[in-house]
Amino acid sequence: MKAAIYTEQGPATTVLQIQEMEEIHPLENEVQIEIHYSGVNPGEVKKRADTYGVGMPYNKIIPHSDGSGYISKVGSRVDEKWIGKKVLCFGAQSYRQFGTAAEYCCVPVSNVVEVAGHVDLKQAAQMGIPGITAHRSIHVGGSEVRQDRTNQVVLIQGGSGAVGQCVIAMARKSGATVVATVRKEDDFSIAISAGADKIFLLNDQLKENILAAYPEGVDHIVEVAFAANIDTDVAILKQGGTIATYASNESPASIPFWPLVFSNISIHFLGSDDFSDASKRAAARDLAEALAEGWQGLAIGEIYDLEEIDKAHLHIENRKAGRALVRVR
Repeated sequence: MKAAIYTEQGPATTVLQIQEMEEIHPLENEVQIEIHYSGVNPGEVKKRADTYGVGMPYNKIIPHSDGSGYISKVGSRVDEKWIGKKVLCFGAQSYRQFGTAAEYCCVPVSNVVEVAGHVDLKQAAQMGIPGITAHRSIHVGGSEVRQDRTNQVVLIQGGSGAVGQCVIAMARKSGATVVATVRKEDDFSIAISAGADKIFLLNDQLKENILAAYPEGVDHIVEVAFAANIDTDVAILKQGGTIATYASNESPASIPFWPLVFSNISIHFLGSDDFSDASKRAAARDLAEALAEGWQGLAIGEIYDLEEIDKAHLHIENRKAGRALVRVR
């Protein structure tokens, strides 16, 4: 099978190679997916570049955790009815060696969700890391997998990003009134398309503008720039409000301790690799359902062939507009 691999960390143009290697076969409780599209996420680009400084966990890595395609084989203890099903997958390269940037990928059957026939495989391939993070950011603090946010106001900081767009969709699905912030006016259309009820420009007047529209404050905030926004977040949250954060512009980050205490605010820190299996599967099902119901998914910037995977990684590194996808077949 044809695959993109790297055997050392470094620049995309230097370490990423296209190689013919033996087809990977599914083990017990696994399925093999004929990959059509492979999603590219910032975390995977940083792993390849060794941004986190953790080194190579394996001597050869096929990158990317998210993908879509059709199940071609099943391992032992997996129902053969799965064969031929159109699916999205997640976690293919989370604590695993071989991800989705290849003609075939094997993952546990628990890491695949069937998608409707009319759902675009390009959108299905992007739902893993950003979608699961988004889903958990809405439902954290409730039951293990879901929380009803009917009659709540949820604010999404960074509503035009990949996770932000997914959060907007999942917040709407949970019953919330959805408010989003964006950095520039050109991003309004992205947040509107994702389903936001109201959008604010991220500027020095954000706190005043939000409180003018929602004098009682908001119930829950999903945060992409924790250090930069924590003071504003505390000022606009209701008593007993919550924050779910998956990223920060600075680390370490200081917090306004006493205002948080006096407002009884809870903060949830989210790392998608280590969510429970139940919450990951619930997220993947809800995301597939949202796509089937007509949610348009994420704004795609460019689609690259497998042989151009280095360009897809540079797309992320250079912060080009829209998502980068790798077309495998």
